[in-house]
Amino acid sequence: MFFRMFFLLTGFGLAVTGGVSLIAYLNMLAAGESISGYFRFVSTRIEFFLLIIGILLITMTVYIPKKKK
Repeated sequence: MFFRMFFLLTGFGLAVTGGVSLIAYLNMLAAGESISGYFRFVSTRIEFFLLIIGILLITMTVYIPKKKK
């Protein structure tokens, strides 16, 4: 139980960190960057990978069934 809760909260923290940073990078669009340029830039940033890892951790803790003793 605590093991799953730890990974859920860790995944949530990573997803929030990555998501907030990617939202902040949306200011590039207001500065004249194109959508494709934005996605090319974002895909090279560590925040993008933090978001993906966080979402995967949350998904695994929610949908993988726990072992019954």
